[in-house]
Amino acid sequence: MTEAKPGRTFSYLTKHIHTCALSIGILLTPLVANAEEALFDTKAKQALMVEDQTGTILFAKSPDTLIEPAALAKLMTMEVVFHELKAGRISQTTQYTVSENAWRTGGAPSGGSTMFAKLKSQLAVGDLVQGVIVQSANDGCIILAEGIAGSEAKFAELMNARAKEIGLTTSTFVNSTGLPDPKQRVSLTDLVKLARHIKKEYPEYYKTYAQDNFTWNNIFQRNRNPLLRLDIGADGMGTGYTEQSGYGIVGAAERGGRRYIVALSGLATDKERAEEAKRIFEWAYQAFEEVDIFAPNESVGEASVFGGVKSGVPLKAHEKVSILVPVANRDRLKAHVVYNGPLVAPLEADQKVGTLRIWIGDALVQETPVYTAEAVESGDLTERSLNAVFELTTGWMRRLNF
Repeated sequence: MTEAKPGRTFSYLTKHIHTCALSIGILLTPLVANAEEALFDTKAKQALMVEDQTGTILFAKSPDTLIEPAALAKLMTMEVVFHELKAGRISQTTQYTVSENAWRTGGAPSGGSTMFAKLKSQLAVGDLVQGVIVQSANDGCIILAEGIAGSEAKFAELMNARAKEIGLTTSTFVNSTGLPDPKQRVSLTDLVKLARHIKKEYPEYYKTYAQDNFTWNNIFQRNRNPLLRLDIGADGMGTGYTEQSGYGIVGAAERGGRRYIVALSGLATDKERAEEAKRIFEWAYQAFEEVDIFAPNESVGEASVFGGVKSGVPLKAHEKVSILVPVANRDRLKAHVVYNGPLVAPLEADQKVGTLRIWIGDALVQETPVYTAEAVESGDLTERSLNAVFELTTGWMRRLNF
């Protein structure tokens, strides 16, 4: 991997050679000097908090540890259902029948979370979605799974296929409910990514996560998410519990134009889960401020080009690059554009070629795709020869510094 020359600096440039590559980094001056760092810790064994708009990681504690998802697996179930709705393969009025498997495994006889759907009755997809999201209904999950895919096992295949498509890299789903299975595991990193994806791709369906209650079969039930009643701006998303993983939650809240997603796991009680989730949201609201780093389409650096009419090409990000930083922070922000280089001509304009990575101290907190700002055509024989000589020379230098 190669790091690009910066498009500008915020304080000064430092040239350094590492990992066999010549690189130039961007160092940003601290926002608040000589101030106490904003510290936070949690009783949760695993935790991850991300600011939704910028993607800034505000807090992380073992977020890639694989855990039992429990009912949090229902987030993936709903993603598949929303995807089917958006594609037009099903509708809110599509009717599915309550099988004996759905009734026994997830309904009234099961003793678990249920919407009490009657055996062999028919339910509309719109009602099933509310039952799953508001009541965490296991019977609702199985009815949807069997209706969409024919069986829960086939539906789990859809869950894993969709998980891969949206970039979940470590999680494996075995059923639609999250009921215990030794093969079913997720990471908080994947759960937060999934939560952000659902809000972005399905805003009309996401609203259901903020629904306070739902009545089905003349039974009134409140939303199981405790954050909705804590006056912190929460509008989602779900909770879960297993004996092995403890109490967990994926929460989403917005205040003052900033939206945060948190995932916690390994808490001892449901009371502790609610308290810790509220505490981390309140901390995030108070401890961070947003800083703009690059404007939309502004040059963030330059990548080397081999075999082109130019030896380099400017790089840009499509959107404004902003980051949340601690109000009290003495660490410098550090940004690098990383790409496989040199790039080989011809290159098209707006071609994705790398990633802008931003650190606060030693923590990687944000990654943004970068694209070529202009096209680069192939050069003539002389230009190619000069490029080859340059590459041989710098390659020798890299080997010396390995």
